Amino acid sequence: MQASSSQGISRTVIWLMAIISGLVVANNYYNQPLLALISNDVHISESAASKISVLTQIGYALGLLLIVPLGDKFFRKKLILIDLLLVFGSLLWMTFATQLWMLYAASLLIGMTSVIPQLFVPIAAELSSDEKKSSNIGLVMSGLLLGILLSRFVGGILGEILGWRAVFGIAAGLMILVWFAVYKMLPELSPNFKGTYKDLMRSVFHLARAQPVLQLASFRGAMAFGSMCALFTTLVFHMEKPPFNAGSSVVGSFGLAGAVGALAAAKVGAFQKFMNINRIIFYSLLIVLGSWAFTYFAGYTYWGLIVGVILVDLGVQSSHIMNQTSYFLIRTNAVNRLNTVYMVCYFIGGSLGTWLASVAWHYAQWEGVCFVGVSFGLLALIAHLIFSRKVSKTL
Repeated sequence: MQASSSQGISRTVIWLMAIISGLVVANNYYNQPLLALISNDVHISESAASKISVLTQIGYALGLLLIVPLGDKFFRKKLILIDLLLVFGSLLWMTFATQLWMLYAASLLIGMTSVIPQLFVPIAAELSSDEKKSSNIGLVMSGLLLGILLSRFVGGILGEILGWRAVFGIAAGLMILVWFAVYKMLPELSPNFKGTYKDLMRSVFHLARAQPVLQLASFRGAMAFGSMCALFTTLVFHMEKPPFNAGSSVVGSFGLAGAVGALAAAKVGAFQKFMNINRIIFYSLLIVLGSWAFTYFAGYTYWGLIVGVILVDLGVQSSHIMNQTSYFLIRTNAVNRLNTVYMVCYFIGGSLGTWLASVAWHYAQWEGVCFVGVSFGLLALIAHLIFSRKVSKTL
């Protein structure tokens, strides 16, 4: 089944991509509430266990850089089906890993192969009219965001009941179901790049250098996501200690609080009727900074952490959707390569936030983590205030 931008895209396919995006991206985040369980089971330190999350995010950035641009060169449906088989194999390896190097290698591969949602977002953008672009991107992103957030909840609950290995085994089984759904329902899009892989990658770097709108969106996204990752990566260690003394299931349940913010963020495109993209992003980044006020000043209470989680997810995901809407307005057929530049930067930011938060936790505990989160949010806001009006004129 072929599709083109003139034909549009059905609501059914948008919903399919949203659901599959959630199921696939969840593979990157099951480990976060399970780090303490993995640490105890494999007899490694908290610091060593936290590198599992870092490597998964680094793997995701590598997959975005090396795999997602191929969506412009090959038939996307075939590319997605092949990639799903690689995801399945990576999850199985994680399920049966017994040594630290195996955990690290499997985590890197899980991240590298679980990039399918970032092939879906350009499909939604490419086949949508300008009027429906942000709403369709928002729907696919809502599935992706719920997958990120609910994976922590599901992973925490199942990990405590069945063990952490069962979580990855179940995830591998779900990828088989996803494979058949993609095979049956996803439309096929023809490639739009005819050069070599070297030429393709060169064009990715050219876009990164030549598009100011993309550059600013990428920096804002990286900093905002780094801020959120600083919170979620260390939350499990924070809540293991007094006054909470909580297990992985309680920490995972914070994903439900974050889902409230993610669902609200999916509707952010509606505000374009009242204000422009830059103003929406400005308010979104203010919400990110505001979330850390609750996380810091009420960080030893349940209500403070819940409000902080809701607000950080709302702010980060709202700015994320608007960032993507801004660069998909660039008139080019290189939609997958545009998304590659942005998402590579996004997850490099996430990896940096995760790493710096783990270092801050080691030296300054929760107060250090909050400092890292606020710093990332401030950098995003400062860059937006300085450059947003200037780069908007280049569209």
